[in-house]
Amino acid sequence: MDNIVHQRSDYTFKYNSKLGRHGWLRLTPAYSVKLVGEIIENFPKESYVLDPFSGTATTGLVSAEKGLNANLFDINPFLIWLGNSKCKKYTSREIENIHKDISVAIENLPLYLEQENWTPNIHNIERWWCKHTLTVLAAFRASLVESIGETRDENTNPLAWIAFCRLIIETSSAAFNHVSMSFSDSVITFESKQIIELYLEIFSAISESAKLKVSGNALVILNDARNPKGIKSRKYSHVVTSPPYSNRISYIRELRPYMYWMGFINEAREAGELDWEAIGGTWGVATSRLADWKTDRKDLPNSLLSTVKEILESDNKNSHLMSQYVYKYFHDMHIHFDNLKKFLKKDAEIYYIVGNSTFYGTQVHSEKLYEESLNILGYSNISNKIVRKRNCKKELYEYCVSAIWSN
Repeated sequence: MDNIVHQRSDYTFKYNSKLGRHGWLRLTPAYSVKLVGEIIENFPKESYVLDPFSGTATTGLVSAEKGLNANLFDINPFLIWLGNSKCKKYTSREIENIHKDISVAIENLPLYLEQENWTPNIHNIERWWCKHTLTVLAAFRASLVESIGETRDENTNPLAWIAFCRLIIETSSAAFNHVSMSFSDSVITFESKQIIELYLEIFSAISESAKLKVSGNALVILNDARNPKGIKSRKYSHVVTSPPYSNRISYIRELRPYMYWMGFINEAREAGELDWEAIGGTWGVATSRLADWKTDRKDLPNSLLSTVKEILESDNKNSHLMSQYVYKYFHDMHIHFDNLKKFLKKDAEIYYIVGNSTFYGTQVHSEKLYEESLNILGYSNISNKIVRKRNCKKELYEYCVSAIWSN
């Protein structure tokens, strides 16, 4: 198998960073633009695509770029804002006007540097930015708010704020040298001139790619994938998505700096609450609640129960917590597959990109557990194929699990 299946960096977030709107903001767990394109390549033009786990809106944007219409769900308000910003159709006038507003903000920056400005309530914030850099960033943000408006204002052009999100990361000590975010050993000091030059460079790239037209329409909607509501009677012909993997990597961890600076959260507990609502979330308060979680659901895959039992019996102090984590993850996905059915057209095709995992020597075969859930719930033509090897560990792969809803 190892001689055939490769890691395929073109099927990861690394490839996305080179592709226009897809590269506006990096999130390492984002799945491949190329892979989504290959899946939807032969979808009929009248297809209506659903992604119940929007993330950075890769499915929606690829669909719209290929002339298809799509709806996407997410529970994270920042990702909803980002996804709709990436899929939005921008006019030349809008882009020209935001250029002018940014120029005003830069011109007024010296005034804001002379006063005290708001900074986000991030724990140990000077681990991210030195005091001097933080002062400049806060002043620039305040000047942008005055010229452009707050991030979440309905009439605010989001391009300037997406560029600011990139700016705060590129001036921080955050390092992206592996699948998750870490920190560099040192914090670099940026002068106001350097920050403005970097911001203009970032914004120029973003605004240029925003000029490229997308022919389809994609909309990200606030919704819980386990029990979606408020979509009227929409029926979808295709589902293309990549849910969180059962590997206990918290998706909110990398999003926190953006969410704090953009005003989507104000304290750590809010991040924990949001992670508890997410499938596979274990950040902050989600961890303590996980320990006492229970369910009355009886139709879960038999292999899930045996996998959970094996993890629980492993010789590790966290075996109970991790067995609970795996149990709840696949329980929630089972509920998702069940409630998804009412939104699917007859003979709708579904495609789920997911990775397997290991806990204390126990293999968690996500692809097989997905297949078992789908079979229990009445889906047909269920299959999986390996997409790529995920890292140097021989047993970790990414799969595409597919099925058809025929009932």
